[in-house]
Amino acid sequence: MAPRTSHHPAKRERGVALFVVIVFVMLSMLLALWAARTALFNELVVGNDADYQRAFEAAQALLQDAELDIRGEKADGSVCTPPSPDPSGGKICRFTTVQFPLEAKDIGPLLGGLSSVAPITKCQDGVCAKRADKQDFWNNHDAAKGPTLEQMTPVTGTPVGARYGQYTGATNTTAGGPLNPILVDTSAADRGGWYWIEVLPYDESSKNSGLVPDSPPNLLPLNLTPNVVYRITALAYGRKPSTLVVLQQTYAQQKLKD
Repeated sequence: MAPRTSHHPAKRERGVALFVVIVFVMLSMLLALWAARTALFNELVVGNDADYQRAFEAAQALLQDAELDIRGEKADGSVCTPPSPDPSGGKICRFTTVQFPLEAKDIGPLLGGLSSVAPITKCQDGVCAKRADKQDFWNNHDAAKGPTLEQMTPVTGTPVGARYGQYTGATNTTAGGPLNPILVDTSAADRGGWYWIEVLPYDESSKNSGLVPDSPPNLLPLNLTPNVVYRITALAYGRKPSTLVVLQQTYAQQKLKD
């Protein structure tokens, strides 16, 4: 009699392990894609912020250069003197360009000349009459609404804005390279930086109007000669096309007393 043998039915393979592996691979790919996109986004944010900071520093340098331009001084506090030979043709120290008023009688002819010579921009050689319309010209591209950014930054013809060092002789280069690479580039209107100085005269009677109190006695009284305050607008472009920094400040040149 032959021995009895038992037969077990074959187990069916369901492929569960393969499905689990595929799920983990897809999750790993999604995680890697998320990490890559996060790294790219952070790089863009850091790059934009760094470009903005460089342009901000350039605009600050333009504000300081404009103050020196108003005072007619060099960065070390000495009187501005043109180099010899003078490649600017007398623009440095403003020997042959529009000059800032030194006395009250100079204010009217200066503002009248700016308005007649440049009726749209009211600016020449970086010196401007007060702009009543469209103060933020850097946001304007419609000439019907006032001066546009293109009109305020021409690279040919009569100068409207001022470049860094154009009227002060300040240098931006050293043996190790430029101090600020943004200010070096003046190849086009939308490169580098510009500044404009508005001459804002005050009525002589304002000196006795009590706008600036003389008390307590430790405060420095306002002593302007002539009675003018300047509004400086500095604009600097970054290396990226979308980066633009605009700074404004009001500057009052105090006359020192003996």
